[in-house]
Amino acid sequence: MALALTFDDGPDPRWTNRLLDVLADAAASATFFTIAPRAAEYPDLIDRIAGDGHQIGLHCHEHVRHSDRSIEWCRRNTDRALDLLSSVGVRPTLWRTPWGDTAPWSADVAHENQLRIIGWTVDTRDWRGDTAEQMLRVTKDELRDGAIVLAHDGIGPGATRADAQETIAYVSLVAEHAAEAGLELGLPA
Repeated sequence: MALALTFDDGPDPRWTNRLLDVLADAAASATFFTIAPRAAEYPDLIDRIAGDGHQIGLHCHEHVRHSDRSIEWCRRNTDRALDLLSSVGVRPTLWRTPWGDTAPWSADVAHENQLRIIGWTVDTRDWRGDTAEQMLRVTKDELRDGAIVLAHDGIGPGATRADAQETIAYVSLVAEHAAEAGLELGLPA
């Protein structure tokens, strides 16, 4: 029985390291959907994420909704992102599109790049700046076998929070909940 933790919009030099420490303490695996220019800017963080046994997926090169763009734009954006990730030793197989937004052709671009689009079943809405306790109260009933939790280790477009401290605290609370519920914190199925 597994519960998948996933993080978007990183890596972030301040918050990703702290999050990785919490995940290590919980003996948990997670998936990090990275913004490729940030990954290229912080290759040591990418090395740590991979070295700690976590999965690295593609988020984007530019954080733009697919439905606002053309398939040609998406192909270029995806190619640029994959090239940057390759430059830091990453070949992702999972893709979370920005805001989970897809266009009718997003699946085609994923297929062309041997990527599987991953959504989520539990939205922490951590970008708002809610406390860890508030996020747990809202999501606790959804934290069960097979669930995929969406959170953010970076401060992305549209975020109204100043930092990721409450997300890190939330992950600690989720780890406690998972242990009590007999759930392993692992990767998406």
